[in-house]
Amino acid sequence: MAETHVLFVEDDDVIREATQLALERDGFAVTAMPDGLSGLEAFRADRPDIALLDVMLPGMDGVSLCRRIRDESTVPVIMLSARADSIDVVLGLEAGADDYVTKPFDGSVLVARIRAVLRRFGHAGGAAGGDAGRDEGPDGGVLVFGELEVDTDGMEVRRGGAPVALTPTEMRLLLEFSSAPGTVLSRDKLLERVWDYGWGGDTRVVDVHVQRLRTKIGQDRIETVRGFGYKLKG
Repeated sequence: MAETHVLFVEDDDVIREATQLALERDGFAVTAMPDGLSGLEAFRADRPDIALLDVMLPGMDGVSLCRRIRDESTVPVIMLSARADSIDVVLGLEAGADDYVTKPFDGSVLVARIRAVLRRFGHAGGAAGGDAGRDEGPDGGVLVFGELEVDTDGMEVRRGGAPVALTPTEMRLLLEFSSAPGTVLSRDKLLERVWDYGWGGDTRVVDVHVQRLRTKIGQDRIETVRGFGYKLKG
């Protein structure tokens, strides 16, 4: 099996070198870059399997780099932020990141988060949460919610007949909602099913992804149930 290729962009020499060594010991192939511009060049040249981006980078910050990557690819992106309560976390998620890890981080935690992201991306062509898409519509694997069509076999989404481009994380989130339309799903449940968190996580990850999904499938399609979570309107 080929090694998983990680692009790691971090301007702190000590963190970059130590993290690269830790990831390589766990079997990853790592390309490490010290700034956003060289990181973008490496991404375009190497097309890694996953990108780890520090928020604060010289030349081009991590949020801007994430946007550039997302314009060109659905490759998974994890942001690295020095503060859990920083607005940078939300900005990174809004730019298209799939998850984030707070610095300083334990190497084993980072590896676990990387593997969790890769697992769900590796299964992006299958059912989210184990049984999303299990209820087939009149056209087989096509579920219809108003003008929204979710093809659970072909992993395609159309809105008003036009294709909708979703990242694998957004697709898994939509599959989770569409498997139980009208059912309220809590943020913790979505973290467990979509992000593969076996432990507590930051629910802002869910909130930002729901907002991103709404912009693509319709603001009114996913309803907020205050104090409980979200549900897809059938």
